[in-house]
Amino acid sequence: ECGKSFSCNSSLIKHQRTHTGEQPYECGECGKSFSQSSDLIKHQRIHTGERPYKCGECGKSFRSSSDLIKHQRIHTGERPYECGECGKSFRDHDTLIRHRKIHTRERPYKCFECGNSFRFNTHLVLHNLSHTEERPLCCPDCGKGFKYNSQLIIHQRIHTGERPYECGECGKSFSQSSHLTRHRCSH
Repeated sequence: ECGKSFSCNSSLIKHQRTHTGEQPYECGECGKSFSQSSDLIKHQRIHTGERPYKCGECGKSFRSSSDLIKHQRIHTGERPYECGECGKSFRDHDTLIRHRKIHTRERPYKCFECGNSFRFNTHLVLHNLSHTEERPLCCPDCGKGFKYNSQLIIHQRIHTGERPYECGECGKSFSQSSHLTRHRCSH
């Protein structure tokens, strides 16, 4: 189909599933299916909580050896995946793929409500909240609901009195960066 060749039949069968979409390995716990048995085994560790791969540097544990290898690059500083466009390098392939969308201007995630497009699905999910009255995040102090975590954090400063943004000119502090920006104009 694509012209790739393999030295052993099992590798060919695994590869062919990328074309057919076949996912013969199903999780008995949640029903999710996978094209490779190794992916199912890794997935099942979500349910069992098993994390057999441990970092010798910091002790953090992981569900798969590939996750451990990615993590270890934090300690070694290794960034083997380089963007051919700008030269920026990354610890893992997925981050490089996400980064490349900056150069291609690709925005594959489209809002059916208003037509806005996004580079990442997570951004679309957050955006979709703007079309609903749903406010899933609640202030533990007063119960007020918010759509976004950033809004909740700013609101909680009312209760804590926290004012992390300080004017270098006069020392006055503010709960929001926009308030500090507006204040700076008065100097």
